[in-house]
Amino acid sequence: MNPTDLKKPIHVMKFGGTSVATPSLIQNAAQRIADRRKSGVHVVCVVSAMGDTTDSLMSLARQISERPPNRELDVLLSAGEVQSMALLSMALQEIGIAARSFTGSQGGIRTDTQHSEARILHIDPDRIVSALAKDEVVVLAGFQGHDERDEITTLGRGGSDTSAVAMAAALGAELCEILTDVTGVYSADPRIVDGARQIESLGYDEMLEMANLGARVLHGRSVEMARRFEVPLVVASSTRNTPGTRIVRKETDMEKVEIRAVTDDRNVKKISLVSVPDTPGVAANIFGALGELGVNVRLIVQAQSHAGNNDITFVVPGDTHIDQQQLDDLVKQVGGENWIVDERIALLNIIGEGISREPGIAGSIFRILADQQINLDLISSSNLVITCVVSEEDLVRGTRALHEGLIETDAS
Repeated sequence: MNPTDLKKPIHVMKFGGTSVATPSLIQNAAQRIADRRKSGVHVVCVVSAMGDTTDSLMSLARQISERPPNRELDVLLSAGEVQSMALLSMALQEIGIAARSFTGSQGGIRTDTQHSEARILHIDPDRIVSALAKDEVVVLAGFQGHDERDEITTLGRGGSDTSAVAMAAALGAELCEILTDVTGVYSADPRIVDGARQIESLGYDEMLEMANLGARVLHGRSVEMARRFEVPLVVASSTRNTPGTRIVRKETDMEKVEIRAVTDDRNVKKISLVSVPDTPGVAANIFGALGELGVNVRLIVQAQSHAGNNDITFVVPGDTHIDQQQLDDLVKQVGGENWIVDERIALLNIIGEGISREPGIAGSIFRILADQQINLDLISSSNLVITCVVSEEDLVRGTRALHEGLIETDAS
């Protein structure tokens, strides 16, 4: 049976860890699902592990082994979502709703063989569709799947969001709703900026930039998948019946320029390779070597050449592991002088469609930061984002000033 044979549309509802952290919250989720079901749709629910369960399981593993094998770690960590799915299925049945729980493997999620960071290859949703055809609510464990060897795999950071969007795409769902402890996507972190406001709707590209540059509501992988398969997304509260933020393909105001958000990210560090030869192939060697080390580079700046040499600076996630010996080897390999690591930096990101081509926006950004006596270490821009690398101690002040000057003032 195919999803298109079902007589009702499908809604995928994903509940994050904070939304199923206690038995009462699980019961709340069950009631939310029951209410949605009354609207005449099939419901597939994807769940994360309860609260801090994943961290607790990881801590247990570290107490047993300093370097637990990735295969066994996947088996262990997948248990958190299995616990959630079973409890939510019980809660649904307790209020008279037919429900059936599935692990990632049982739900047909096939991945590659990369433990702890697996990628979804395809989904065979036959068992899911069969359950929906019986008018059962499907409760699916997020964050996990199985590979060609039938080994349990986990999807890494943001894996449950990715599970939900992938299943929505496979089922041709009418809606994929990410339910969490916030009411939607905001124009800045409301814990930092009092004037942050909820955004009604965003394009996929805007949301992807926000997810990759500090907004913690959605993971970038899930947004990439939603964009690829045009899955309509909504980010909303799991406990309040509010509209949330819609993430969809933009169809209006094709060339309208609008600053949508200011995001902040302090989980970064800057690495500079000093006085490397300004010759073809050097950059390829540097970033090829970094790729082999598994280093994800966020931003690259090359200084102007002087006397045949220049400095190459790049920003990487703060938890990137690259030791002194590896940096020494890299500098030696490309004929550089030395290296410098600075962990006291942060990123200020101004996000909006077409902002880098709009006259005056860059000047306004730099003037606002100058008025706050904030020095700019590095600057990068694209059609959607202008990123400023600043001292970590200036991050909060800069975020507030930019939001007030670019978003709050514009809205008033």
